[in-house]
Amino acid sequence: MIQKYRSLTKEEINQLKSQSCVSDSWDTIRVAEKFNTKTVFSTKFSGNIKLGVFDKEFTFFGGVKKPAGINNAIIHNCIIGNNVYIGKIKNYLANYIIEDDVVIENVDMIAVEGESSFGNGVRVKTINEGGGREIPIYDYLSAHTAYILTLYRHRPKVIEALEKMIADYTKSVTSSMGLIARGAKLINCKTIKNVKIGVNSTIEGACKLSNGSINSSIEVPAYLGSGVIIEDFIICSGSKISDATLISHCFIGQGCELSKHYSADNSLFFANCQCFHGEACSIFAGPYTVSHHKSTLLIAGLFSFLNAGSGSNQSNHMYKLGPIHQGILERGAKTTSNSYILWPAKIGAFSIIMGRHYRNSDTSDLPFSYLIEKHDDSVLIPGINLQSVGTVRDAQKWSKRDKRKDPKKLDYINFNLLSPYTIQKMMNGSEILSRLKASSGKSSDYYFYQKCKINNPSINKGLRLYEIGINKFLGNSIIKRLEKTNFKDNKEIQKRLKPDIPIGTGKWIDLAGLIAPKEIVGKLLSDIENGKISSIEQVDNFFKLIYDNYNTYEWTWAINILQQRIGKKISKITSKDIIEQVEKWKKSVVDLDIMLIEDIKKEFSLNTKTGFGMDGEETDKQLDFMQVRGNFESNNTVLSIKKHIVEKTNLGNELIERIKKVL
Repeated sequence: MIQKYRSLTKEEINQLKSQSCVSDSWDTIRVAEKFNTKTVFSTKFSGNIKLGVFDKEFTFFGGVKKPAGINNAIIHNCIIGNNVYIGKIKNYLANYIIEDDVVIENVDMIAVEGESSFGNGVRVKTINEGGGREIPIYDYLSAHTAYILTLYRHRPKVIEALEKMIADYTKSVTSSMGLIARGAKLINCKTIKNVKIGVNSTIEGACKLSNGSINSSIEVPAYLGSGVIIEDFIICSGSKISDATLISHCFIGQGCELSKHYSADNSLFFANCQCFHGEACSIFAGPYTVSHHKSTLLIAGLFSFLNAGSGSNQSNHMYKLGPIHQGILERGAKTTSNSYILWPAKIGAFSIIMGRHYRNSDTSDLPFSYLIEKHDDSVLIPGINLQSVGTVRDAQKWSKRDKRKDPKKLDYINFNLLSPYTIQKMMNGSEILSRLKASSGKSSDYYFYQKCKINNPSINKGLRLYEIGINKFLGNSIIKRLEKTNFKDNKEIQKRLKPDIPIGTGKWIDLAGLIAPKEIVGKLLSDIENGKISSIEQVDNFFKLIYDNYNTYEWTWAINILQQRIGKKISKITSKDIIEQVEKWKKSVVDLDIMLIEDIKKEFSLNTKTGFGMDGEETDKQLDFMQVRGNFESNNTVLSIKKHIVEKTNLGNELIERIKKVL
């Protein structure tokens, strides 16, 4: 777009006048060297104007072709690049830099008034609708930065420093001129005020856009569709907002889709969220938060990897001091149809919530559980979701459904189902369940924990499932650490078992998708407080460092736990100990896979065939079911699990054979 400009000649001015063009002052219009007056007609100019060369033809929907240029428009104080098409501006276009290859047609108004930060610095009241956790959004906000800004209010110096960094960035992008970047298309829109429009963006039929940024990219353009009304916002690359969706005071991360009349207010949506029909108010929607139903309300909560069922609802208002309550569903939670939770509450990772719950429970140390309503009680079944094929399917599908094609990804996402984060919770859960048995007696019919009822058989099964999960994770870690290496003696094994760095022991946390040792996050916070980290770029680089070093941190944690469970330091661990752990791993893998196969069998039971074989006999039902759903033996998931059993058994046996040589 950078080029030399010149003044119009008298002949060019006369030609423009003959084509129904007028200007407050022809002297304030400057044009590129090869500017052709025949490309501009029926246009009024005012303020400082720069015009490029218009010698390209655009092809519109249906194959209609139109030449670049300007017609039927009022243009005030704009810089217009090469090969731009501007037509049918009903009101005016004011105070914009319009880059090359932009199409603007049939738009009421596009304008910037005064100085604007284009959504940067807008404060969003996330998680707590009553306030107190407001955060300023900006173009490159990550889920992890937002997590700290929102939830680490107990570190006020950190919050103050981060907000200053964001304020500095906001100041740097504040301007009295808007931007419509190269290749953008704005067609059949109404009012657009104080909006920065990124490269290759498409905006079709939008009703109102006000005070925001559409941060599109060449690789994955952003799209805004018909009827949308969006105010005080930032939308990132690859995201799609359409079908009369209403958004106010929101950040929409990369690869998100909000559509089909969705409504969102004071909320944050990070990578690959998908929300249709329903409503969000003051939520922190971490990566892969999904809500597809008209009757679903998500309010005043922290979610990630969530699947919200129809009619899911939460309450943050007790009609005393206002809507000040909040809740947390840790990663991977699901809510079934018509489920309800009274905030405050905290639900453990990969748990399923069924029914209505009023007890303000905290089940965060009992992950992979079912929380079920029964006779107005909240009944907890610990660990049961570990044996659900749906849980495994979810973990496998997330990475495959990543829509972020932008080379610069804002969120660093760890998709591991089993990690130090979830395994430490299983270990805590095992201790809790064991204490309950010891304190209430083995003969008790049920136990109470965090206002939840746990039946006796559920305690024992939960202990077994958690042990399987722990052994599987630790075995995975051992096999990965010792793979492709031959050892002469125990000393070589011990040398390989030593962690590469000391960071990783202790508690792990989930920073809205980024799983990390609390210790390293603590270092980040300290560095922000003491000024060692002073820019949002440095903060992002630190998160990337955590993400890149996950496997190293994980091994430090795993070998520390292994030493505790074996009862030996690394210097005393032998090949026999390793073989024993691998045998436990093999059994855990096989046991868990067999449970998954048994879970799949339920999908082929007689009950699931109800409604098949319409108007036919029993044989028709069976045949119809098989044609639609296939049979159990040939099911792809079943075959995949059986293959997994063989592969993992062989992998374990291979390590055992290698390790046996040092006996």
